Amino acid sequence: MKSFAEIDIENKGNYLKLLSAVSKLSGLFSESAVPFINYRVAENIFCKSFNAANLSRSDTAFDANYNSMGVGLKTFTCNSNNSNEKVAEFNSLSKSLSEFKGIDLANKLAEYRNDRISLATRLYNIKNSLYHIVARKENELILFETDYGFIDIDNINSVKENNASLQFEDGINSYSFNYSKSTLFRKFIIPKKAFHLPIEIIQDPFNLLLEIFEDKSLLVAKDKLIKGINYAILPLYGLKNKEKFVYEKSGLNQWNAGGRKRDIGEVYIPVPIEIHKQYPNFFPKRDEKFNLEIPTGEVFNAKLCQDNSKALMTDPNKALSDWLLRKVLNLKEGEPATIEKLNELGFDSVLITKIDDKNFRIDKAKINSYENFISIE
Repeated sequence: MKSFAEIDIENKGNYLKLLSAVSKLSGLFSESAVPFINYRVAENIFCKSFNAANLSRSDTAFDANYNSMGVGLKTFTCNSNNSNEKVAEFNSLSKSLSEFKGIDLANKLAEYRNDRISLATRLYNIKNSLYHIVARKENELILFETDYGFIDIDNINSVKENNASLQFEDGINSYSFNYSKSTLFRKFIIPKKAFHLPIEIIQDPFNLLLEIFEDKSLLVAKDKLIKGINYAILPLYGLKNKEKFVYEKSGLNQWNAGGRKRDIGEVYIPVPIEIHKQYPNFFPKRDEKFNLEIPTGEVFNAKLCQDNSKALMTDPNKALSDWLLRKVLNLKEGEPATIEKLNELGFDSVLITKIDDKNFRIDKAKINSYENFISIE
């Protein structure tokens, strides 16, 4: 496909203009001649300019979904023709990874990394993928695309290790793993045919801002997430002695409960009582139906049910299990969900976004999101 710079130029779009405008304001943050662009700003500019779905809030393997293409967005300072940049964090798996060394560790890192790419591919119905890079050098931005694929486990070679890190290659890219940060890095190389965008940084951006906003009111972003008002986090686990676990016979594993005969697709997402206590008006009342949109755009009929409205279920219930258990977690029928599986995939909660009282969206949320959302004694 054509580069995003070429697409923007052909369509007379605003992508390059917005990147340039933000870069010109670098004097707000630094005296350097290297343009400064916050990575979140770069993500928002890309998604707005190309009408791509912004996936950054869900902390998934891709930052954007552009016409079923998963896009990894990177912006970084690069004084040479290459830079080592973070591509994955494995904090929740650090204990497990500490048991491996050398080639075994490289293989395990590749397995975990590939699992998370597979998860994002299933979750957002991704057909292909790439990285879009905005490299920053003195007085210019350099834009290019490069491959975004699985690590070739069968071709891992050149494994080297020291007290701080492990390095390896897979015949396509070079990787390094920082032990203390449990972070995987990849080397990105600037190609000769990259697009160069000259940047002239404004010397006094403060006066410019005063002129722009003089006698005008700042607008509040319509898509701003406000805790308990238009979004909530639901955990997919329980806590026992401050340790996380997935309920063996309820929640994601409701199908495994005793008593009456259970359908293999019987499942629900737990809604803790703390959610109702602190944000009593977020969800509709018990048994009151609402629409629940999953990341691919499909809409389920959903409701809260059971005692104390403790369960979020769909009608038919199998719709939720087919999506969450089969597609997202990639579990086979009869295979229980576990906290270990959630840790491997890098999420243990779901983000519920409220459009209005009848319409909600659901997406995955990164590990520890629920703890950060609500106080747990």
